Amino acid sequence: MWWSCGWEAFGVAYQPSSLIAGPSLPLLWRPQLAEARRVRAVGLFEDGVSNAEIARAVGVCAESVRRWRRRWEQGGASALRRRAATGRPPKLDNTQVETVRAALEQGAQAHGFEADLWTLERVGAVVTRATGVVLSRASVWRMLTGRLG
Repeated sequence: MWWSCGWEAFGVAYQPSSLIAGPSLPLLWRPQLAEARRVRAVGLFEDGVSNAEIARAVGVCAESVRRWRRRWEQGGASALRRRAATGRPPKLDNTQVETVRAALEQGAQAHGFEADLWTLERVGAVVTRATGVVLSRASVWRMLTGRLG
């Protein structure tokens, strides 16, 4: 069972400390943010900072930092890098996703819908028209939230 040990589990909004937050951080997807936290932790490991202080700095629980430190000691910084996703490859390649992005930016009315409102079914219809690939509602949602941000 997965147990969340981040600050959110205690009803506290996460505020990154000055050890991880610079003047302006780019918008990151969740996997990128997780990797950025681990990379920052590596720098702090090398500086001799304690696990508890690193946990506070990057906004995770101390157990996560202990696990990261073990992996770092065994395999170096590369052991904490994000790995490629396993499982079935996506149905749409990057070029097709960008084609869909451009089509969606035109608005729903440009695709013959009455109102300029996007639903999963409408997005799925546009994906099929633009690429010839039929996606389930769940796949449309994953594409919108994951690959299109």
